[in-house]
Amino acid sequence: MAIFKRKKITDSLIDKNIEDNSDEQWLSDDNEGELVIDAYETEKEFIIESTIAGVESKNLDISIEDDMLTIKGKRERTQGTEKRNYFQKECFWGRFSKKIILPEKVKITQAKATVKNGVLVLKIPKATKKTSKKISITDK
Repeated sequence: MAIFKRKKITDSLIDKNIEDNSDEQWLSDDNEGELVIDAYETEKEFIIESTIAGVESKNLDISIEDDMLTIKGKRERTQGTEKRNYFQKECFWGRFSKKIILPEKVKITQAKATVKNGVLVLKIPKATKKTSKKISITDK
């Protein structure tokens, strides 16, 4: 019968910055996680979806300036901050952000965001339909 010994998380290839019994380096205020999103468009609007389980809407900040969408937030730990001896750690706690360049002009004042079942859905109407025009060339 083989006996397997668990490696401490400090030996993990996943994150060399985590120390045994310490969140201090990994979760310091200097670190910021990146929000993962799905971004797609319909004929009339851009839609951004993101799983933000554990984030209260008061801890979200969404802004649009010109063609740049910025989503910032903070996922706060619901349990105490006592030292823990992790053998696996994958959840991100703390500040996160995401910047997205929108491919077209949008109607900023009509953008709407909702959160349901831990999923953020942001709908941003397009400003105008794409137009095109053939330009004739004249010889001089």
